[in-house]
Amino acid sequence: MTKLLSIKNLSVSFDTNNKILTAVKNISVDIFKGEALGIVGESGSGKSVTALSILKLLPYPKAFHPSGEIFYKNQNILKMNEKKLQEIRGNNISMIFQEPMTSLNPLHNIKQQITETLFLHKQLSNKEAENRAIELLNLVGFPDAKLRLNSYPHELSGGQKQRVMIAMALANEPELLIADEPTTALDVTIQAQILNLLKKLQTKLKMSLIIITHDLTIIKNITDRVIVMTNGEIVESGKTKKIFSKPNHRYTKKLLNSEPKGEPVEKRKQVTLMSTKKLKVWYPIKKGFFKRVVDNIKAVDEIDIDIFEGQTLGVVGESGSGKTTLGMAILRLIKSQGEVNFFKNKKKLNINNFNFKQMIPLRKDIQIVFQDPFGSLSPRLSIEEIIGEGLQVHKIVFNEKDKKKLIAETLKKVDLDPNIINRYPHEFSGGQRQRIAIARAIILKPRFLILDEPTSALDLSVQFQIVELLKKLQKENNIGYLFISHDLRVVKSLAHEIIVLKNGKVIEKGNSKNIFKNPKQSYTKQLISAAFEIK
Repeated sequence: MTKLLSIKNLSVSFDTNNKILTAVKNISVDIFKGEALGIVGESGSGKSVTALSILKLLPYPKAFHPSGEIFYKNQNILKMNEKKLQEIRGNNISMIFQEPMTSLNPLHNIKQQITETLFLHKQLSNKEAENRAIELLNLVGFPDAKLRLNSYPHELSGGQKQRVMIAMALANEPELLIADEPTTALDVTIQAQILNLLKKLQTKLKMSLIIITHDLTIIKNITDRVIVMTNGEIVESGKTKKIFSKPNHRYTKKLLNSEPKGEPVEKRKQVTLMSTKKLKVWYPIKKGFFKRVVDNIKAVDEIDIDIFEGQTLGVVGESGSGKTTLGMAILRLIKSQGEVNFFKNKKKLNINNFNFKQMIPLRKDIQIVFQDPFGSLSPRLSIEEIIGEGLQVHKIVFNEKDKKKLIAETLKKVDLDPNIINRYPHEFSGGQRQRIAIARAIILKPRFLILDEPTSALDLSVQFQIVELLKKLQKENNIGYLFISHDLRVVKSLAHEIIVLKNGKVIEKGNSKNIFKNPKQSYTKQLISAAFEIK
């Protein structure tokens, strides 16, 4: 086989507050034409840092290479000037980034963002570029591609944003496509479509593919070879089939045996904590000179739910079904119609009528872990400031020593080293940032917690730890959870009740065990089938 890219003795270090942190240590790997290479390992193992080095996208000069070379067509990428790199980026070598919300420009619509690379490398006309953008969006399964060209990133769901990123990366049919967690934000049915698409394009274009993921079944289904990384080192590599059938390293064996297991915590007496009645979030569609409302996008359409103390309501459905919008409406972070009732001190409070000032005392009791941890963590605040901010706002601790102690204890609960408190979000992997976001929420000891895809950025072994942590917290503190996820294995392990959303409506609801065992709706059957075949 012909070598396309060769990484030799690559090391990557970061200068953080005069302390040198080595993320990748003397790794060597070859990528051949037309092959699919998988890179697996837990968060912080050096997977993404290695990939970003290929296109020199690390934050230089804080990032630097103590050793190593990366050869593409006999040219050392690490020694290329910026002009030469720009010719390669997005044209010969493309990348699908892990966090689409922070990778897409919030000021440009998706048409502008997809066509930018076409203008730059292909010199297409406006019409040709627009047609190519529609073709690419259709290719990645984006609904109503032509109608959504003028949409902005904030108007799209997490899965839709990820599909835009994939379309951008495929625009110029690159020789090498680097996919960093390409299906993290996608529901299971779209995961299958995207993976089949990537494999099909790889074969058709004789394209090389590097897949970075913590989902081992993706690696098993799509790659020819795999390398396993931990602590910045390659501990095992070889043909995918051989690694999965006969792993040698104990770390590889640990990864292969990790997945969410068990049952939800034991039910207690049903005491209502939160409920909604005919909850609606409609976005008007305006047309004509006078901008008259001609229709509505019904993101959430008359939803009734009940959440009980110490229990979990799982919310499942494909991207754009209204899952996150439902959570935002309950939190009063977006406008809605209908009732949002929170029960406190045996009183029912319709918080949908509350103003900003009235909501402040309740924010301690009602917390959220967002889907995109990087976007929800302030880049200007240290980890200590991020996690401790709520303690100051709600005047929970007044003593600096007690505050530090509580922050340290909370970090330990989410399996993070308390010594990280002086570092900043950009210094952590996606999975580590998600754990920081969970720590920020649970430090206030809330009664009700909305979890919006809290495990989507986590590797399997950490998923298991987080699910067990959430169960433990629920059991000890009687917390009610609204658990939004496309990962039905995690939902099955955690949720007592489930609602299935499609186009803003609840199409099925009931006991978790009953729905997984005997789903009534064909849509629910499709979701469950896809989840347990893919993941």
